[in-house]
Amino acid sequence: MTPTRVVAFGGGHGLSASLRALRHCVPGLDLDITAVVTVGDDGGSSGRLRAERGGLPPGDLRQALVALAGDHPATRRSAALFQHRFAASAPAPTPAAPVASGAGDPLVGHAVGNLLLHGLTELLGDPVAALDHAGAMLGAVGRVLPMSRQPVGIEARVRGVDPAHPDEVRTVRGQHQVAVTSGTVESLRLTPAAPAACAEAVTAVRAADWLIFGPGSWYTSVLPHLLVPGLADAIVSSPARRLVTLNLVAEKETSGLSLPDHLDTLRRYLPELKVDMVLADSTAVGDPEAVERAAESLGARLVLAPVAVTDGTPRHDPAALGAALVPVLGADR
Repeated sequence: MTPTRVVAFGGGHGLSASLRALRHCVPGLDLDITAVVTVGDDGGSSGRLRAERGGLPPGDLRQALVALAGDHPATRRSAALFQHRFAASAPAPTPAAPVASGAGDPLVGHAVGNLLLHGLTELLGDPVAALDHAGAMLGAVGRVLPMSRQPVGIEARVRGVDPAHPDEVRTVRGQHQVAVTSGTVESLRLTPAAPAACAEAVTAVRAADWLIFGPGSWYTSVLPHLLVPGLADAIVSSPARRLVTLNLVAEKETSGLSLPDHLDTLRRYLPELKVDMVLADSTAVGDPEAVERAAESLGARLVLAPVAVTDGTPRHDPAALGAALVPVLGADR
């Protein structure tokens, strides 16, 4: 019996939660998992590597690989190494030349996995080959692919960036700046405007049984996939069913955006998109009728389930999310 082929789109912590949830679906379901990851990150270690050495920002790709890492003790240690971030060292100062802790240390703040992915890409000459090799090192139970082999910029037209001019619309550039903007995002675009889609990602989408969008930062992790023409075409034409997992709370970039608005933005940026299921937390959803109407406008059925952690923080519980996904992904057409 062939496994159910699932492609999950996103970036950062939201995609990691989705991938960990998919892993919890096994052994109840036999899944073939592919993660397609945004490549617009320009902050932190990823931003430094991108600015200094070029190539794809590795942070979100690293997070996805770690989420799919195998359970053998050796691979778990390797996953911990990938996540290890260099802290400032404390060199012993000399009387002639006292040195401040961490001063001038180029490794401070870098994640080991980011450096390794960058090194593998230079060694192998291709980011997909590098990701496949890193996945083998981690015993990954799925494949991680970039949405494009070229890094992209993210730009947004934002109203009210300056509280003193609440009606003024400005262009905010860079994934990090868009993610932390205090205004209301009115439109989003990539630079270049039409990046080439990763061919392996397009192939995976066309062969998928399920396509999963979210949870995650809507404007900087979810919507960018819909702005890559080759990927958008594959998403629309794929015979796969489509599932949207909604966030638990609004983030800075989606301040003022309700859950129905989240669904409306999907249709705004890809009008041909049809969705089969929308999964939302039964507590966080608020007015289920409004969300249900927005889901129906995409052709979808709303599924409510308790998928948040129980400590009150706005995080998805991978085990609970996985339990909610099993009957959805396992349902016959």
